[in-house]
Amino acid sequence: MIDLEKLKSGNRRALAKAITLVESKLDGHQAQAQDILSALLPHTGNSIRIGISGVPGVGKSTFIEAFGLYLISLGKKVAVLAVDPSSPLRGGSILGDKTRMEMLSREDNAFIRPSPSEGALGGVAQKTRETMLLCEAADYDVILVETVGVGQSEYEVAAMVDFFLVLMLPNAGDELQGIKRGIMELADALVINKADGDSAKLAKQTQGHYMNAFKLLKHVDFWSPRVTTCSALQNEGIEAVWEMITEYQNKALEKGAFESKRAQQNNQWFSKLIQQMLELKLKQNTKVKQQLPLLQSDVLKNAITPYNAAKKIIDLL
Repeated sequence: MIDLEKLKSGNRRALAKAITLVESKLDGHQAQAQDILSALLPHTGNSIRIGISGVPGVGKSTFIEAFGLYLISLGKKVAVLAVDPSSPLRGGSILGDKTRMEMLSREDNAFIRPSPSEGALGGVAQKTRETMLLCEAADYDVILVETVGVGQSEYEVAAMVDFFLVLMLPNAGDELQGIKRGIMELADALVINKADGDSAKLAKQTQGHYMNAFKLLKHVDFWSPRVTTCSALQNEGIEAVWEMITEYQNKALEKGAFESKRAQQNNQWFSKLIQQMLELKLKQNTKVKQQLPLLQSDVLKNAITPYNAAKKIIDLL
């Protein structure tokens, strides 16, 4: 049994056990996990949730460690939910984020939890939302969600955090060509990392390019996305990033946008869970199990259109 009082007091072992239960695929464990989440729901919602994404090699782990250590120096409790990509062949993950955030992992007020993405879209794990609620109940002030990397479905991250930060490299011009417009529309801020040494001047040029690009896009009325530079390795510009996020939070609270955004995110989550549960029910249906391979064979042989085959499956319900 998981001691909820211990979890609420910030006991890391109790929190880790609760997350393991939430991530379990066993039906019995899922029922227990939902009971725990229901009991803890009144104790959630008091953190700021920050999504951190960026291309591989941009220095996400280095940035998060420097950022997390700075927040702890301010008296904050920081939870890091680091998502590792799962192998599409074997399904395994290395889950080595604690080794990449060695200093942060030693801090009493830090909790680092690596989770496998298990093929989930958007660079986040299947149970990231539930895990965030558990961390909030355990009294963590800031929750950082480190994602797999910039991909087609990065909106998944933006749909579960209060502030979405994208880390970029100081490659003026070239990178602007490659960045997806969708990411630019979702990002609340772009932070150009590795702005040190010979790259410092290049980072400033890149900052100008992105600021001009943002002017062409429409964003929420109370916030214009910022572009700033930092060097996580040299620990420079980290304080400015937090000041920017705090400014965003204050403006969002003032406009009532903070609560409405979270309510909207819960509604999106609710709709997504309905789709997932319907798909599961479909796969468990005896008639569907019998007909599915036959219809799949017909689709492969071009004997039936995919639409009509899908409609036959749905009609079985």
